[in-house]
Amino acid sequence: MTHSIPKETFTFFKKLEKNNNRDWFNEHKPEFKAIESKLKASFNHLGELMNTHDQIEKIKIFRIYRDVRFSKNKLPYKTHFGGSFTRKKPELRGGYYVHIQPNNESFIAAGFWDPSKEDLLRIRKEFEMDDTEIRAILNDKTFKSTWGDFTGEALKTAPKGFDKTHAAIDLIRRKQFIVIRKFTDKDVLAEEFLANVNTAFKNVRPFFDYMSDVLTTNLNGESLL
Repeated sequence: MTHSIPKETFTFFKKLEKNNNRDWFNEHKPEFKAIESKLKASFNHLGELMNTHDQIEKIKIFRIYRDVRFSKNKLPYKTHFGGSFTRKKPELRGGYYVHIQPNNESFIAAGFWDPSKEDLLRIRKEFEMDDTEIRAILNDKTFKSTWGDFTGEALKTAPKGFDKTHAAIDLIRRKQFIVIRKFTDKDVLAEEFLANVNTAFKNVRPFFDYMSDVLTTNLNGESLL
């Protein structure tokens, strides 16, 4: 059985972009449900591949319905398909995300989107104490060629209690620790797409192992679990 991303995914979302209303969607709901079912199977297959080198506790497929209550954009439906893969807590930290969207807007991401206040402080304290290990991971050839540099939000200046002239201030200022890899529509529809995503996620492991170690120990390296 093939587990590649069905071609009709992009066709459907392109039509939805032009007809983002309830009447059109309800009329084409069976078509969407068929695509969604195939995509769920693909995401579950990816989860199986990932479980050969990691421990995935949960796969979450996000709903197509947009929460428009607090948004200026009142269009009712998302024009992409997303899913997250959660690692086994509390010892394994970090998360994976896959985003499928037409017009070459697809990407995968890995890292820490929204660290708790405690986790963020612990990470910053680690970087303040010693940034050699994290820099070695980020500059590793395989990691760099797969993922490039950190992206995500950062403070404009030093967080409270940190020296703005510290050598690791570029890392300490960060509020998110995310890496992203983009894909063209052609990449996504290729038979080897899920295998390529799995390899990319495998290549993020040194970063996740390091961060998991940091977040499950205190500054003396004693286990908090």
